[in-house]
Amino acid sequence: MTLADPVLGMRILVVDDELLNVELLATILGDAGFTEVETTTSPARALESCTLWTPDLLLLDLHMPGTDGFEVMDTLGPAIRTNAGPPVLVLTADATHTTRHRALSAGARDFVSKPFDHEEVLLRVRNLLTVRDSERKLTEYNERLEQAVRERTRELEASRLEVLDRLALVAEFRDDDTNQHAQRVGRSAAAIAAALGLPPELRELLGPAAALHDIGKIAIPDSILRKPAALTHDEFTEMQTHTTIGARMLAGSCFPVLQLAASIALTHHERFDGAGYPAGLAGEEIPIEGRIAAVADVFDALTSDRVYRPAFERDVALEMMQEQNGKQFDPDVLEALLEGAAGSTTSLLAARR
Repeated sequence: MTLADPVLGMRILVVDDELLNVELLATILGDAGFTEVETTTSPARALESCTLWTPDLLLLDLHMPGTDGFEVMDTLGPAIRTNAGPPVLVLTADATHTTRHRALSAGARDFVSKPFDHEEVLLRVRNLLTVRDSERKLTEYNERLEQAVRERTRELEASRLEVLDRLALVAEFRDDDTNQHAQRVGRSAAAIAAALGLPPELRELLGPAAALHDIGKIAIPDSILRKPAALTHDEFTEMQTHTTIGARMLAGSCFPVLQLAASIALTHHERFDGAGYPAGLAGEEIPIEGRIAAVADVFDALTSDRVYRPAFERDVALEMMQEQNGKQFDPDVLEALLEGAAGSTTSLLAARR
């Protein structure tokens, strides 16, 4: 062993009720080059040192008056049975199988018999400290690896969300002069979901998923999509196909956000009374994400300029939507929009920014 040996600077706590024993062990360890050695004849102080000083190795006598070594190990509990606490090297003159089995069950890693053999003490101490140093380095490596994985996951999530945003913009460039309708619908949908008390994981997915509600409009001709007048029956029939087209475009993904987006694309024009399209679903036959997106989409459409009309004032739009309560819209979802717009729950005005 040399002074450059990393184990020589690791912390060792010696606990024995016999002062001569702790002094002898301190001398053995000090002469071998160990620089961080603390000794005590008090089990209570040993427990305090394990908390405040955090030793890397505990040399512990088993048979002491009052609190013995078994009680010390019981108090330290799971920490000494895992890498969270110091390994325990038991000091004992009791070499019976019963004592050794009990000590091992309590968390001891190794034994040194009394009277002490100097070389044996140093070999066992060094072996346990080497393992402890390796365990600590492995823990630090795993922590760095987990941090790198978390950072990479965040980067991938940010990239995924950016791709979804840009995909939503593809349709918006053809149907919205501001290129913000999809994002506003997504933010409003997430805010409505929060007002409804839906699970956080659903709310997190709903924003980017709802932004893709009109992705199927990519397939609709500009002559229909940007027509500044009312659509004919045939034109409106073709416009309706954007729901099924969008669902087909998004279908088959293994990612929950795209699975949710496919459902929204398909169902955001269904009506609560069953008079919507494409399938004429009614009530709770319409998935909650579709009912939410329907409210968010109409709210934004009414309060935005369109090629065929200017935007309605917010209060006027809300009154118009209230007239469709229980008809076009799920009453609970519409109530969440109205409460949010009034500022009593979550601000849906923020979604308009």
